[in-house]
This record gives sequence, structure tokens and C-alpha cells, in this order.
Amino acid sequence: MAEKQANNYKKGLTLVFTGEGKGKTTAAFGLALRAFGRRFRVLILQFIKGGRDSGELYALQKLSEISETTDNFGYIEIRQLGEGFTKKGSKTEDEHKKAAINALNQAMKEVTSGNWDMVILDEILYAAKFGLLSEDDIFSLIDRKTENIHLVLTGRNASEAIINKADLVSDIKCVKHPFENGIAAQAGIEF
Repeated sequence: MAEKQANNYKKGLTLVFTGEGKGKTTAAFGLALRAFGRRFRVLILQFIKGGRDSGELYALQKLSEISETTDNFGYIEIRQLGEGFTKKGSKTEDEHKKAAINALNQAMKEVTSGNWDMVILDEILYAAKFGLLSEDDIFSLIDRKTENIHLVLTGRNASEAIINKADLVSDIKCVKHPFENGIAAQAGIEF
């Protein structure tokens, strides 16, 4: 076992960030930042978010610029593939479903491509919760990923079956949130 703990040993893990609390995407992006520092090639596919202005997009754009000018870091790419909030937006359920299927197809291709060390499927668990994808679709992704790729899933309501399939699961719990006191979303905190 000690041999497997050496720095050159790599087994691709399946990680799940779930729960009712804020911070699932934040945890996944923190992991992406750590991987970037270790020269990983990281792909982030966002299943719900799309066309939305957010601080993480600006930061990742700057990291991409850095990685183009030096060999000291990895590479991060993010693709917003969703149509935005499913209940509040102007898009129809069919439009949301079409976007989720497109994201799923891209994910299926990328987890077997050999182009990435880590693939983060942000909000994929929401896509399943809202009926845009099936849980079987998620299992297909997990089963298809290449042996060395780390696969990260985020969103609320991870099922027991997904939890059992994963190697690492963090359940992020909400203890207190400013929304409870009528405080609106804050730039740099929520987006």
C-alpha cells in the first residue's frame, strides 16, 4: 500500500460535492485551482449555468492566459452549457433538457478523450433532480471515464446509489445564510 501512496501514483477518483448548503461549486473550483497548480488539465462543464456573468469566469480566463505564457501551471477550460435557472428563467423545459443533453454528450466525449486530468460536471446532480437527465446517464459517465481521470459531480440531492459509487463525498450543510435575513446575493460571494 505504501508504494501506491507515492507521488507518481494516480488513480482517477469520482468525487461528489452535494448537500443543501452553499459552496458545492466553490469546493469544486477550489479543487480545480489546486489541480491547476499541479499542472493538471481541467475541464469544467456547467450543466445549469449559462450566459451568466460570474467572478469565477473572469478568474478562470486570467488563469488560462497565465497557462499560455508559462509551463509552470496546468490548464483550465470552462464551458457554460446550461440555460440558466430552470424555474425562474424564460426558457422552456424542452430548451433546458436539450441543453442538458448537449452537456451530457460533451461530458461523455471528454471523459474518454484523454485530453483531461480532471473533469468537473458542475450542477449535473441538479440536472438529474429536475428530470433533464437520468441518474443512469450519470452512472454511464462514471463507468466510461478513463482510469486516470478525476471526475467531480456537484449539486444537491445526490442519491445513495451515486454516493456509494463515488470515492469521496462531501455533504455541504447550511447552518446559516444571509438570504434568511433578506440580504440579496453578493458579488464575489454568490457569483
